[in-house]
Amino acid sequence: MRHLILLRHVKSSWVNPDVDDFDRPLNKRGKRSAKALGKWLRDSALKPDEVLCSSARRARETFEGLKLSVGADLREDLYHAEPEVMLEVLRKAGGKSVLMIGHNPGIAAFAQMLTETPPEHPRFSDYPTGALLVLDFDIKTWSKAGPGKGKVRSFLTPHDLVPAEE
Repeated sequence: MRHLILLRHVKSSWVNPDVDDFDRPLNKRGKRSAKALGKWLRDSALKPDEVLCSSARRARETFEGLKLSVGADLREDLYHAEPEVMLEVLRKAGGKSVLMIGHNPGIAAFAQMLTETPPEHPRFSDYPTGALLVLDFDIKTWSKAGPGKGKVRSFLTPHDLVPAEE
């Protein structure tokens, strides 16, 4: 059994229009969301043993905010990657529980592509910032991962964990 945790980076800042998209940092809400998602992951039985993370600043800062006890493979090919690229990267993974951090629209399309039956969560189709999907795969190696083979274990967003600001 293999587990994939697909995480869209948390909320980033648009305050400085001169900052290149690749270099946008997290905003305050994003930092709070990363902390809550990290606590949820640490409290679950799904601690990743491999992390594949877009090298964009907001994805790196999302990973850092999770405070997991594993390093990350920072990958330029996951920056705004299409689902087919993400699948190619996943198929080369070696961990039993892999966390992949990426961007929309690719990560939403990748989640939909891999999922056997989508969760009933109202935000699954638009996969907002900080959305986290856990899929179980009945495979021995990631090279066997493919469309429609993932069974949903969990889907949540930061709003499910962190009360809205007043």
